[in-house]
Amino acid sequence: MKRILSILCCFTVIAVHAQQKNYRTLIFFFDGLRPDYITETGMPNLFAFSKSGAYGKQHHSVFPTVTRVNSSSYSTGSYPKTHGIMGNTVYFPEVNPVKGLNTGEAENLQQINTATNGNLLTTISIGEVLQQAGKRMMVFSSGSTGQALLQNHKVSGGAIINPDMILPESFREEVYRQIGPAPKPAKPNRARHEWTTDALIKFGLVDDGPEVCAIWLSDPDGAAHADGMGSPAAVESIKIVDEQFGRVINTLKQKNMENAFNIIVSTDHGFVTYLGAENLATQLIKQGLKQDSASQDVVVAEGAIYVKDHDKNKIQAIVSYLQAQPSVGAIFTKEKRPGSNEGWVNGTLSFSAIHWNHKDRAADILVDRNWNDEKNEKGYAGSAYSRGVAGHGGISPYEVHIALLASGPSFKKAYSSEIPTSNVDIVPTVLYLHNLSVPSSMDGRIMYELLSSGNKSSVPKLRKERTEVSANYNGGIYKVALERSILDNKYKYVDFATTSRTASADK
Repeated sequence: MKRILSILCCFTVIAVHAQQKNYRTLIFFFDGLRPDYITETGMPNLFAFSKSGAYGKQHHSVFPTVTRVNSSSYSTGSYPKTHGIMGNTVYFPEVNPVKGLNTGEAENLQQINTATNGNLLTTISIGEVLQQAGKRMMVFSSGSTGQALLQNHKVSGGAIINPDMILPESFREEVYRQIGPAPKPAKPNRARHEWTTDALIKFGLVDDGPEVCAIWLSDPDGAAHADGMGSPAAVESIKIVDEQFGRVINTLKQKNMENAFNIIVSTDHGFVTYLGAENLATQLIKQGLKQDSASQDVVVAEGAIYVKDHDKNKIQAIVSYLQAQPSVGAIFTKEKRPGSNEGWVNGTLSFSAIHWNHKDRAADILVDRNWNDEKNEKGYAGSAYSRGVAGHGGISPYEVHIALLASGPSFKKAYSSEIPTSNVDIVPTVLYLHNLSVPSSMDGRIMYELLSSGNKSSVPKLRKERTEVSANYNGGIYKVALERSILDNKYKYVDFATTSRTASADK
């Protein structure tokens, strides 16, 4: 009987996949795109696209809300706990024992890959799955070489075209011959965005092109970092990348390929205005909790803190100090007990609650900066205590909440969904559309609710979950609350975390 049921299940999967035609996929990422950027005047092409297809209004960035975490999360359909890229800066003592490595540089990623015996990512990615099925993926990126590489890190059966890196290297001369040499970075970065879009049109949107294309434009992120949200440079950058999106849509129309492609649009993170704060490593050095900037007793990689020998007393001392600092937000440590949302240090949340519990690569402490709802001078809400003009990486709703747009023959028309989704759900959905099984290692799900014909007719069950933790510090009480959306009691989406401090009664 079990064997009969197993055979029937197999036939069910085959039947479901048979419903999907041989459509191709285009994944389009705008780096640092807040949902409120998508307006009829600011981004007319993307705005029109948002009205024609399916709009996932409860879409989530993966925390930490930084670029390379999300490029890895989308490409593997998995969270950091599974793929192992823990931040934009990561710590691998076998490569550098005293400081973190910038994952924006493909050269650093190659060093990590060598040091880990080919395990840069600790799970399978979309490029590998496609190659195993005899299909191809090409990546086009105007951003960092690291971000480009992490979308298809083994360049499995495809190619990567980036102004600073073309893989395989044997493909470089052909690219230069067809679209010219890559332009240098500029402000605004129009030339690089146009060159990257040219490459997509020339090598991706052709009859014999790859089954999956992914294009990632590095604005409005770059301009907003430098000049702030709503600045003339940021507004111009939004206009430029929207024009490139319009070129792509027009090309598909001109080539009569509109009905051949499913297009999924997302971003890696939102954005907030920065209010200023002291560097985390500098703070710890001043407090005597780290020896010096080059010491190995405590190593800081962005918000991740690695303590030598996992010294519990040192970890507790660092956490206690940080809980008293107004600029510090949520703090995370290893789980108190298996499956717990509470960390083992009093007043902390667990790594597992945010899908950051990688068995080998998680730090001892992960620190977020505090945030609020303040608006900047241009009217954009969301501010956080960090150095610089504006940025991302935190667990505020302004950084976590992003847009998901999808249109094409497989998606519903003029449809809005309030069911939560995440960047980890993109690749499972793409694989389903290409009649491929989703690897069991992937944490994401198929977004059936956005599809015009899926194999699930019931509405997923959604509930909200709130976890609160607190701890006393000298003169006050530190409190953190984590909000998550739970779908079908299986898929857990991190919405945001809030932090508050109140004076203790005996002060």
